[in-house]
Amino acid sequence: MPPARPGETSPRPGWFARLGGSILFYTKLPLPPGWQPRFEGIAPLAPVVGLGLGLGLVAVDAALALLGMPTLTRSALVIGLGVWLTGGLHLDGAMDTADGLAVMAPERRLAVMADSQSGAFGVMAAIAILGLKTLALTELATGRGWVLVAAMVWGRWGQVVAIARYPYLRTEGKGALHREHLRSPQDWLLGLSLALGIHGLWFWRQPDQILLNGISLAGGLVFSLLIGAWLNRRLGGHTGDTYGATVEWIETLLLCLATLA
Repeated sequence: MPPARPGETSPRPGWFARLGGSILFYTKLPLPPGWQPRFEGIAPLAPVVGLGLGLGLVAVDAALALLGMPTLTRSALVIGLGVWLTGGLHLDGAMDTADGLAVMAPERRLAVMADSQSGAFGVMAAIAILGLKTLALTELATGRGWVLVAAMVWGRWGQVVAIARYPYLRTEGKGALHREHLRSPQDWLLGLSLALGIHGLWFWRQPDQILLNGISLAGGLVFSLLIGAWLNRRLGGHTGDTYGATVEWIETLLLCLATLA
């Protein structure tokens, strides 16, 4: 791959190599032998990873249902499995962000968020996120799998929007790599098209669930735009931690909103 000339944007690896990098970065899943991953420009493919994770969780949920497992227990296992598959990457970011936002002095927030030890507000945020997700998923008697997949795709698309729209607050870190290699607006259009495609397929397969589908679509779009904007307003930009918080809170709020239907 030739280097970029002065003033030009550096070229990115191919789609397949970046997909492998996104799987390794966003999950704990191994790659098959011979798959050479690259990490430059993986952020736009996060919604694709979210789709794969969502479909896997739906398959596990369906298998547990066939075994007769109660809905609440099944929901807790599915949410817990989702955390394990991602290595707690996004949940850890949500916890660090909560600790940072709890600090009254704005100039100290980034330092607190960089601390590897979780504070009381971070623990409370994790409990709220996991509890709300589990309870909301339990309440979804219909459209359960559709909402779960849509939430995981919308959450990661919201992260892509935050990367594209708002400044990155650290000179180093994993998040800096995402922003450096992002191509806007074409990169965030991929995740949006994927999310809209899920809702279109949902309507085609389950037209009787149009209310739940519509609420999930509207909520996914609104939350994906507002969560990142709110964090930017509070902090003046984003970090890798707030990217994770964006994913978690979009998923949580969308699952809760879907219970209205």
